[in-house]
Amino acid sequence: GPGEVVTAALDVADAEAVAAMVHETHARQGALDYLFNNAGVGVFGETENIALADWNRLLDINLRGVVHGIVAAYPLMIAQGRGHIVNTASIAGLCPSPGLVAYAASKHAVVGLSTSLRGEAHAHGVRVSAVCPGLISTGIFEAAKTPDMDMDVSLALMRRSGIRPYPAERCARDILRGVRANRAIIHVTWFSRVASWCYRHFPGLIDWTYPFIVR
Repeated sequence: GPGEVVTAALDVADAEAVAAMVHETHARQGALDYLFNNAGVGVFGETENIALADWNRLLDINLRGVVHGIVAAYPLMIAQGRGHIVNTASIAGLCPSPGLVAYAASKHAVVGLSTSLRGEAHAHGVRVSAVCPGLISTGIFEAAKTPDMDMDVSLALMRRSGIRPYPAERCARDILRGVRANRAIIHVTWFSRVASWCYRHFPGLIDWTYPFIVR
């Protein structure tokens, strides 16, 4: 009913579990208006130090988790003629991100998936958006695998440079505003907007900044 919240533990890398949850929700509510694919993990550091197992775990969650949600929910939304799929990507999905290569690969894939599906879904009355935040206070950096990086030092450097984690509650409100406006790309934080603008208009700038990013 109105205001009802039902929670469940879920491994988004498990396609059958995702499908079961989506179909149970649809059956219980009689419709599926929104799907937010938001689960994500980080693996940061120089690429030569990242093991294949870490690549696979990251892609299973960050990319295949999104695919599993779409495969389960999109046909239901087509059948009902409405719905909105919201996939959390990152500013790392719009700009080159040295030191975050595996993470950026997954997020570029989510952006491409979302913007391409948006073109198909429009004919069915279904909307699709990609969320591209900057640094959000979610704990993803603290929980990330970092084979050759000291994240405490990196986070301290970001804070000293004026880049501070954006509150998760404000991020959620920004996302919902973007969903209401049906934006294809929902930027969250000034850093996301500025970084994507700079890369779009001055793509060579990343080559100049690379030594400072990975230092």
